[in-house]
Amino acid sequence: MPSGLWRIALGLGVPVGFSEAWLRSAGLPGWETVKVVALSVGVEVLALLTLGLVRRWGEVVPSWVPVLAGRPIPLLFAAVPAFCGAVALSAVTGVGAAQWGEAGVTADPGAPRGFAGAVMAACYAPMMAWGPLLLAVTGSYCFRRLRRSPCTNGGGTASA
Repeated sequence: MPSGLWRIALGLGVPVGFSEAWLRSAGLPGWETVKVVALSVGVEVLALLTLGLVRRWGEVVPSWVPVLAGRPIPLLFAAVPAFCGAVALSAVTGVGAAQWGEAGVTADPGAPRGFAGAVMAACYAPMMAWGPLLLAVTGSYCFRRLRRSPCTNGGGTASA
């Protein structure tokens, strides 16, 4: 969430350390703000979907969903996108970290420096953990779902 709030502030023209020339070349604020806000909202929606890996609604379709309510969600339907997302997030944040310059300053001459650069780095630092943590939660989800036998159907005891 910190990176999303930071991006939205950037998109709305809040001074977050970028030079005026850089902002103008990026079209901010302006129509590019729509992209920045959409990206931030999209990332938050994907982050909220992670909760499905630890909540009941990630195993059984919630009752408010027409037609499918109460049906079990196939393991691979949740696990494959989560695994792919974890790998992609790890790759993207890894590349971003590798391109980061010394003391949280990017190589871009118009990028935030000093305190503004430190704030930007602090806002984006939690994203470094998202990929590996999503991978761990996905593994836990798979393990939990696979260890249940078909007889127990969700944690009850099997009758002999």
